[in-house]
Amino acid sequence: MIRSGALHEDARAMQDELVQLRHALHRRPEVGLQLPWTQETVLTALDGLGLEVSTGTGLTSVTAVLRGGRPGPAVLLRGDMDALPVQEQTGVEFTSEVDGTMHACGHDLHTAMLVGAARLLSAHRESLAGDVVLMFQPGEEGWDGAGHMLREGVLDAAGSRVTSAYGMHVMSAMSPRGEFTTRPGTLMAASDELRVTVRGSGGHGSAPHLARDPISVAAQLIGDLQTMVTRQFDVFDPVVLTVGLFAGGTKRNIIPDEATFQATVRTFSAEARERMRVASVRLCESVAAGYGLEAEALYLEEYPVTVNDPTHTAFAAGVAQEVFGEERYAPKVFPQSGSEDFSRVLAEVPGCYLFLGAAVGKDHATAPNNHSPRAQFSDEVLADGALLHAELAVRALERDAAA
Repeated sequence: MIRSGALHEDARAMQDELVQLRHALHRRPEVGLQLPWTQETVLTALDGLGLEVSTGTGLTSVTAVLRGGRPGPAVLLRGDMDALPVQEQTGVEFTSEVDGTMHACGHDLHTAMLVGAARLLSAHRESLAGDVVLMFQPGEEGWDGAGHMLREGVLDAAGSRVTSAYGMHVMSAMSPRGEFTTRPGTLMAASDELRVTVRGSGGHGSAPHLARDPISVAAQLIGDLQTMVTRQFDVFDPVVLTVGLFAGGTKRNIIPDEATFQATVRTFSAEARERMRVASVRLCESVAAGYGLEAEALYLEEYPVTVNDPTHTAFAAGVAQEVFGEERYAPKVFPQSGSEDFSRVLAEVPGCYLFLGAAVGKDHATAPNNHSPRAQFSDEVLADGALLHAELAVRALERDAAA
């Protein structure tokens, strides 16, 4: 067994190194599945730790297997690495040097924390009752990087299927700095896209009766979809539909042939997701037909619901409280309407995903949220994040080896 407090001491000692790594990653953000500079930085940070390292073929992922000193199962720890197409407006000293690109969701912290966990575990590998798979993932922000890594075999990288999986996400708002939180069952929503094209017949804006106006019908559909959500779905199994793009026409007095809009759809159960897939398409097609127009509605599935295993959630919450104190953990009451492709991992193996408050300043309630160009994440949580990753792995291996 690892000496009590040894991981905590080592984590504190590496805080400055983790800050330096996080700042370097923040200055050079990359978007999508291809993150060559980030991948090389991670490989350099892992060099010398005695890990079995492989890289992705269809994406610049890094999978590192840490072999424990004792035989046993394997557990997985995941950190995502990609940034967002956001122009940074924080004014911090380590501001992004890449125009139009920013680590606005804190993945630079996730990467640094997972590197820290790798160093902690490597230093105590002889005491580990099994192996640890470290999943450094590109493309979480809408690119389904987790799905790509699953197809490339990350769950079996240690030679056998991992028995459990854990991940963590920092938050620039909503939670006090340093507070861990999660919940059993549904933690985050599924995310899908509804893409609608309404086709009519263009004409002069002064004579709409001689045309078939797709803009007015598309606008009607947006309102009707919101009404459908409130009248066909249980308020206790909610649906969120937001139209973020609307396009149609070239000039105010010209009725175009077609208009389009795109919406993000968030659901919190597989049942509501399937009902929404059918009902939204049916509504768009039938309402457009009622006006004598045609609607092509495509429901494109993205990330499924993120579901925490109840037993593993109780385990993770217990570890957080034991390591950091009960005051540093708060159970999450409601699911979050954001989505996460770690959901794909948790659909394959049991585990838990947690949140860690990383707000800068005292007022986390009004701080700019993740994805804002003004979102800031505190360096102070880096060592704690690395430590919880490592403690989860150590204790999960002991638990699963004894099962």
